[in-house]
Amino acid sequence: MSSIAETASLLADRTRATFCQALLDCRAWTAGELARSAGVSASTASEQLSRLIEGGLLAEERQGRHRYVRLAGPEAAALIEAVASYAPAASSRPRNLPRSGRAGAEARARTCYDHLAGELGVTLADAMISRGLVSEDAGLSVTPAGRDWLADALGYRHPAGARRPLVRSCLDWTERRSHLAGAVGAALCATSLERQWVRRIGSGRAVKVTPAGAESFRELLGAEVG
Repeated sequence: MSSIAETASLLADRTRATFCQALLDCRAWTAGELARSAGVSASTASEQLSRLIEGGLLAEERQGRHRYVRLAGPEAAALIEAVASYAPAASSRPRNLPRSGRAGAEARARTCYDHLAGELGVTLADAMISRGLVSEDAGLSVTPAGRDWLADALGYRHPAGARRPLVRSCLDWTERRSHLAGAVGAALCATSLERQWVRRIGSGRAVKVTPAGAESFRELLGAEVG
């Protein structure tokens, strides 16, 4: 079996795919928490998590008697988000109102690992490109003006020799267009949460733009969000 087929087979199981999508919130989860989120037994969760760890999509951390798992890194997160974007749109309505509300909130604005996604993420990406902070010429790149903006607006300077790319595109599974990932996406998301431009909704991945955030995004990027 080729390496592509092996990786694809890891996401071919509904339980494993559910685990991976839950872990896109960039947090470490216990096996019990993931079992409850997927509605499976503890033994089933343990078996499926072991396969994901062996396959390189998840990483395991232990603190005392507790076992935590998280996505192996931004590359794993990008893969899962990209696969989700190619899935056919759901043909049936959510079975209950809370699930419908959560899906709508995540479509509007959510975190995708450590960057912003959904309608908000795509809008901010478009704004950065239209303002000349990010260029699509010959591949996605941050312009000199963009580097200055990152330093002035977000207080971020990309370390010399950093392994993580400064910017890359990530195909958004709800918008079916790209938002920004890489160090730029992470810096924008971290700053937005720290300065309370966005706040988390419950314990999931959905976030909501605050009035201060709507004003800041308008002033800094000319983006109308909210």
